[in-house]
Amino acid sequence: MEIGRASRTALATAYARAYHQFSDEPRIFTDPLAVRILGVSPDQLDELGAATLDQPGSNDPRRRGRRYFLAARARYAEDVVARAVAAGSRQVVILGAGLDTFGYRNPYPGVRVFEVDHPDTQAWKRGMLADSGIEIPDSVTFTPVDFETGTLAAGLDTAGFRRDEPAAFVWLGVVMYLTKDAIVDTLRFIAAQAEPVQVVADYLSPGTTAEEREELRKRAERLASLNEPFLSYLDPGELGELLRSIGFDAVEQWTLPELIHQYVGGSPIPELAAGSALVRIMCASRGEGLKID
Repeated sequence: MEIGRASRTALATAYARAYHQFSDEPRIFTDPLAVRILGVSPDQLDELGAATLDQPGSNDPRRRGRRYFLAARARYAEDVVARAVAAGSRQVVILGAGLDTFGYRNPYPGVRVFEVDHPDTQAWKRGMLADSGIEIPDSVTFTPVDFETGTLAAGLDTAGFRRDEPAAFVWLGVVMYLTKDAIVDTLRFIAAQAEPVQVVADYLSPGTTAEEREELRKRAERLASLNEPFLSYLDPGELGELLRSIGFDAVEQWTLPELIHQYVGGSPIPELAAGSALVRIMCASRGEGLKID
């Protein structure tokens, strides 16, 4: 990550999320602020998104598949948040918020949104919000945490987060960049939250074939060259056992095509499944299991 700016992967994710708003049919996630926060025209989105991570053109199946996955995981996370709110939660924590816009279009009165991220990334985002004229509502609390000098627990405590009240945690696009010890520590922290508590996270599996492992190696090398290396791959079965061992009583996991087609419907679309075996998303809960419709 460059000092004073969001990571290039976070920026590329924002471009892809914005481009999905008008380029993909069917659209499976609607975010009216996705384009606006970037301060660019729709015509610029595809070119900028490709340049950010040196990606192929917009019609390449890998990029279309990536846009659909990013859209599906965002919708899934917000579906889980909706059910958490219906179950009584009034706190939402977005870990590694990047340029996520949920807090600025939060439809739930009385629900507080805590955005946790590196101080430099948050300063950069505040500038983006100011430049785009997006108002920061009182329900959003920026929670700067530099994990080299502080902890998630301390940062949330300073921000006024209540450990004795239910909460939903959204943790997207982060896990693969952390060590396994850091992942487990964070999950333990979340599991100790007052019931009901939910966490949504995506992660990379290590692959089961030579082809999948080679694809993963190339992807890892490309991101390492941007100083954003992958540090952890998680086996789905072992992750499920870990989640239950630390206190979660319900776990559901989805592959990329399963998640996409949960919303798209119909038969699997091969071009949307590029790299599908490597990408997973899970929801773990304690106190009340939540499933999407």
